[in-house]
Amino acid sequence: MLSRRAWSLLLFFLAFAALLVAIHLPYLKLPFFWDELGQFVPASLDLYHDGAWVPHSTTPNVHPPGLMAVLAAVWQVFGYSILVTRLTMLVIATVGVTLAFLLAIRLSRGATGAPAFAAVLFLVASPIFYTQSMMAQLDMPAMTVTVLALLLFLNRRYAACALSCTALVLVKETAITTPLVFAIWLLIRERRVREAFYFTAPALALGAWLMVLRHATGHWLGNAEFAQYNVGKSLHPLHLLFALGMRIYYLFISNGHIIGSVALFAGWRVLRSPGHDRDSSKKTPDARRAAHDDWRIAGLVAFAQVAIVTLFGGAILDRYLVPVLPILYAAMAAAATVYPVSWQWASQTAMAGLLVLGWFWNPPYPYPYEDNLTMVEFVKLQKEAANYIEAYAPDKRVATVWPLTEALREPAFGYVERPIHEIQAAGFHLEQLAGLDRSQVDLLVVFSNIWNIQGHAIDLPVIRDFLRTHFDYHPQATPEEIRAGLGYVRILRRERGEQWIEIYIPER
Repeated sequence: MLSRRAWSLLLFFLAFAALLVAIHLPYLKLPFFWDELGQFVPASLDLYHDGAWVPHSTTPNVHPPGLMAVLAAVWQVFGYSILVTRLTMLVIATVGVTLAFLLAIRLSRGATGAPAFAAVLFLVASPIFYTQSMMAQLDMPAMTVTVLALLLFLNRRYAACALSCTALVLVKETAITTPLVFAIWLLIRERRVREAFYFTAPALALGAWLMVLRHATGHWLGNAEFAQYNVGKSLHPLHLLFALGMRIYYLFISNGHIIGSVALFAGWRVLRSPGHDRDSSKKTPDARRAAHDDWRIAGLVAFAQVAIVTLFGGAILDRYLVPVLPILYAAMAAAATVYPVSWQWASQTAMAGLLVLGWFWNPPYPYPYEDNLTMVEFVKLQKEAANYIEAYAPDKRVATVWPLTEALREPAFGYVERPIHEIQAAGFHLEQLAGLDRSQVDLLVVFSNIWNIQGHAIDLPVIRDFLRTHFDYHPQATPEEIRAGLGYVRILRRERGEQWIEIYIPER
């Protein structure tokens, strides 16, 4: 028989599952987006079809096969489909939300009110979590396993925690910082050498994966280009400074986080002394010290994760910070309990409202489309273009760039019923399109694959030069340039919000 606590936990899990499925209902069959179809889904399909742990239908890289193994196992039971994939990710997200709720309860004990509910509300409302929770990518699953490992560590279940950390690094390699924090804490703070030794297991597991990868590809990180972009290039001082600024901005300012940051500033005593409420006198010094240590451990886990994804990763994607969000939101919710009740409600309601607004509002600066529902608009436009080509030009040779090339080539990604003959262009600025052999191209498809700074307040020479140097930014060719310089005339244009896609044919 389940205990009362287990029944309560199950009810919360089911409630969270119902909520996540309900708010994602319009997108459960949404074709795959960007890195989903470029890396994670084809790698999962290679494992599903061929048992290949190192992918062959896409370029291998350092990412471990943990998520791919989960998807392949689910597909073995339920069959491959976009619906099954998205529901699988939502189940993992539901587990993550439930664990985040338990973590917030643990960290905020002694605080007045019910900050754990606010912390979960912030997480579910977060635009990046909203999109990532349905996408076949690594960062949301990494969040789920990170929170599990942290809870196990705080409950002193060190062997189980080390096992969870082993699974964690086989989902996302940068999560190696989490077992490192645990090992250092046990060695330095608690002098538990044997328990600290448990946390060599994640490093050994990740090392084994890297050896398998090197044996299969000849590169420790899977390919030289990936290593140069995500390690070599990312360590440039200007890139590091920019990455640090972007991390600070995302965590403490964007999408209403500024409200939570004000609460953190006002309620720092909550983190230093969780027993600040009227019952704190009943707590023993050991209990207060344990609560303080819980926050320190959680903070170190978050800090180490932010540090590693700031140092490494050329693209500076916000999704890399998803594993940090349950800790950040628990801290913001707990800190707000120092406010009067009316202020607390106003603060948390305003922050949740701004987070939900972030699903739809596009910031006036470059941002990854996957950070909000822009990714849906992008996918729908690509689908519309693919449908048009399949209906009116199914046997034509189509020149475009990634990821549409992949979408046209592989029906499993949800865009076409059968493969379209696609030709890979180097890019969308005029010099790159000029490299196409016009005699081999029947259709040219151009779309908004970058955030164009032209005409915006940040369209300044110094910013253009920085983006060109560190992010290979080049303005896309205009219809006039394409016609005058390349001899293609536009026959179709579709728009959704700030997104657009165009189809051209050679001018007769």
